[in-house]
Amino acid sequence: MTLRINDTAPDFEAETTEGTINFHDWIGDGWAIMFSHPKDFTPVCTTELGAMAGLMDEFAKRNTKIIGISVDPVEAHHRWKADITTATGATVSYPMIGDPELKVAKLFGMLPSELDGTSEGRTAADNATVRTVFVIGPDKKIKMMMAYPMTTGRNFDELLRVIDSLQLTAGHKVATPANWKKGEDVIVVPAVSDADAKAQHGSFEAKLPYLRMVKQPG
Repeated sequence: MTLRINDTAPDFEAETTEGTINFHDWIGDGWAIMFSHPKDFTPVCTTELGAMAGLMDEFAKRNTKIIGISVDPVEAHHRWKADITTATGATVSYPMIGDPELKVAKLFGMLPSELDGTSEGRTAADNATVRTVFVIGPDKKIKMMMAYPMTTGRNFDELLRVIDSLQLTAGHKVATPANWKKGEDVIVVPAVSDADAKAQHGSFEAKLPYLRMVKQPG
């Protein structure tokens, strides 16, 4: 299954470290990040899950839930949590999906749909494609996806930046330029006329006819 931005995220029921969830019900009316890792008890992933645990309050401020997933069973996730705390000082309190039958990984295109079997005996290298991030909006549509190589730890501050940008777009019909950070000037989207841009923002700077900059609203 090939997923693209603006596709509806597949719904599913799964066991997690916080009990059974229905994915769409769990998201509710807010935003969500589902991030996957190839295998528990591996070095880069240990640092990543700790980093996300340390940012939970920042995501909560943005009405954004966090959920992890790998093809390991839930029992392994529970055992791994202690190592994550030891290594990073952070406690993982967000749910982690156990996907030993590979169902969710295949549903989201992180493993080939024709792959048979379970996670039993699979190595991190076998699961290398299960290292993806999905940002999902309140409408349950995929707003962003990115996949990383196994050897490069992900930059989770970038996810905060993406959420800030997406939420600005959803609320104010603006886009964000390259390397934008919260509080910096933003772009009026092309679908908004000059008259409507002035009514909404008061004024704008037209660097080009199609590149109109305004102060960040809100």
